[in-house]
Amino acid sequence: MAKMVSFVIPCYRSEETLPGVIGEIKEKMKQMADYAYEVILVNDCSPDHTFERIKELCRENHNITGINLAKNFGQHSALMAGFRYAKGDIIVCLDDDGQTPADEADKLIKAVEDGADVAYAKYSHKHHSGFRNWGSHINELMTRVMLGKPKELYLSSYFAARRFIIDEVVNYEYAYPYVIGLILRTTKNIVNVEVNHRDRWTGESGYTIGKLLNLWFNGFTAFSVKPLRIATVSGVVCAGAGFLYGIYTIIKKIFVNPPGLVTGFSALMSVLVFMGGMLMLMMGMVGEYMGRMYISMNRSPQYVIREVVSKEEAFHEQA
Repeated sequence: MAKMVSFVIPCYRSEETLPGVIGEIKEKMKQMADYAYEVILVNDCSPDHTFERIKELCRENHNITGINLAKNFGQHSALMAGFRYAKGDIIVCLDDDGQTPADEADKLIKAVEDGADVAYAKYSHKHHSGFRNWGSHINELMTRVMLGKPKELYLSSYFAARRFIIDEVVNYEYAYPYVIGLILRTTKNIVNVEVNHRDRWTGESGYTIGKLLNLWFNGFTAFSVKPLRIATVSGVVCAGAGFLYGIYTIIKKIFVNPPGLVTGFSALMSVLVFMGGMLMLMMGMVGEYMGRMYISMNRSPQYVIREVVSKEEAFHEQA
């Protein structure tokens, strides 16, 4: 029996690019006759006509499934929705804008077949904007420091994974999923594969500074306690510095300044402002962890599916 490859694609503002991406997948899989394949298109409540385009593609292809989310939950929640519908032995995730070349998916699949649990695409030259490259750099730093990612490993939105990895990922049922963190805690058998990176076929990236910040918070609050440990160490350092400064002030008062002379007001205010800021920062960090625990305890959903469409359902709806 032929192995099945599932392509999972989160979709947002991609009504114009999806047909090209699907066309590349079809052409590539024609060359890989030993594999069956399916495509899961997850519409993350796109404000344009992306889901109408997905329905058209479902009517034209028997192996495409469209999932329409009830609101915008974010890329990683859309991936989780797609994972739960994927049936493949190997799951390939890629973008909907044409920048991740679907016609090079065979390189990632081969790396998995050769023994890797997960294969991430690595780009020698990225065609993102300066803002996206900056965001990728910060995300790289965060995953390395907070999640223990090996320095030499490059992470991207284009990757292939074995079935058992995805099965373990979908076991995570809490709010704020972060697929990279889930994969890193599941296996260390991860490799990079060189592929090309292209310009967007049309439009602009849907990531804003707010969405990137939410993504980073999801990463380190859901899968690492290092920020809390950093806060503890910072508190110890500040307390020690305050104690030493107090001794220094007493010595200076006795041996340098004459009694009765009021000095050091600016220094005192600086220390108070600094300590107050540090305390507020640490309290905010603890509050962030507690808030996310509270939301998870209340079973806040990762996503809500409005409807699922396949070829038969798309024809029925059209009729």
